[in-house]
Amino acid sequence: MNQERMFQIIKVPHISEKSALLGDSANQAVFQVASDARKSEIKEAVEQLFNVKVANVRTANMKGKTKRMGLRHGKRSDWKKAYVSLEQGHEIDLAAIGG
Repeated sequence: MNQERMFQIIKVPHISEKSALLGDSANQAVFQVASDARKSEIKEAVEQLFNVKVANVRTANMKGKTKRMGLRHGKRSDWKKAYVSLEQGHEIDLAAIGG
């Protein structure tokens, strides 16, 4: 996989309370990924970008929220989230990445 496609697949780490708890307890990292990315592509991109071994990848399609500003209605974009489980002895420091 080329470098450009890896950066298209893995957009940003998703930082939240839930993702922080998963990182501490279950050795997982959560990323916002491209909507057309497959699990195998996500696994390969994370392994190459962060130099770790990935055990499992789970994905979830997040629906964009409907928002209102006065009389105007709008909708945020839909996006895809990936939960990446790492093998024992491997970890990703997401706080250092956001830097």
